[in-house]
Amino acid sequence: MGLDLVYIDGQTPLDEEEKDGLLIPTIATRGELDEFEQQNIEQAVQWTLGLSDKPQVLFTENFIRTVHKRMYADVWAWAGEFRTTNKNIGVDKWQIPSELKYLLDDAKYWHENKTYPPDEIALRFKHRIASIHCFANGNGRHSRLIADIIIEKIYKLPVFSWGATNISSDVDTRTAYLKAVKTADRGDYNLLLAFARS
Repeated sequence: MGLDLVYIDGQTPLDEEEKDGLLIPTIATRGELDEFEQQNIEQAVQWTLGLSDKPQVLFTENFIRTVHKRMYADVWAWAGEFRTTNKNIGVDKWQIPSELKYLLDDAKYWHENKTYPPDEIALRFKHRIASIHCFANGNGRHSRLIADIIIEKIYKLPVFSWGATNISSDVDTRTAYLKAVKTADRGDYNLLLAFARS
């Protein structure tokens, strides 16, 4: 019996080869997968408490990959590795390293020149890295944790609440989040800025 996943709006399907990277053979449902991934992510969040606050450390490909590996290494064999297949979203798999380098260079520039306020730097980074879609799975959660790390470590501000404080259900939260992301796709970050602090 293999992993049979049902996808909801905004989730990227895994290829069969990617599913083969599952390290826990007893997982059979989306609920079980989510539970194991959440445990792994909570360990990763604990790990972030001891991180450096230096942009030259955080704005690197190595760091981006390490965060993903920390979030998913107990569940997926390919955690921290760039995806090797093309998806319904994201850049071509061959463009991932160069597009990520452009983003990291942009982020260093934004930080050094105070191009945007701190929240906007973190959220522009989050939006761009999710759009690149570096990994086979977990890009949204990875991008949110990266934004939290940037805002907390570099700017010494509270992590984002990501809609947790005033939306009535998980469905409402996801709908508001996806609407904010789609608006950011058009270059307007106001909804994402508001959602991240709501």
